[in-house]
Amino acid sequence: MKAVLNATILAESDATVVVEGNHYFPAESVNFEFFAPSDHSTHCPWKGDSSYYDITVDGETKSNAAWYYPAPKDKAAEIKDHVAFYGVVTVS
Repeated sequence: MKAVLNATILAESDATVVVEGNHYFPAESVNFEFFAPSDHSTHCPWKGDSSYYDITVDGETKSNAAWYYPAPKDKAAEIKDHVAFYGVVTVS
């Protein structure tokens, strides 16, 4: 699987974890040079609290385009240290 924005590969892995239709990429497969922490967060009753990243490629920033769960609840432990992407990033 690859996560791509503006022809730039943001993450690539054959070991993604799929949860609710989203591919979560292992952190070691993510090219963090394009990422900056966002102040945005959300809460999922069964996964826990998520944090977000803004992604900038070729001078274009996509706000809150990736998210992760720093301390997922036990039922979502498999996505610890993984990153998922919002629809502005192509995952295929």
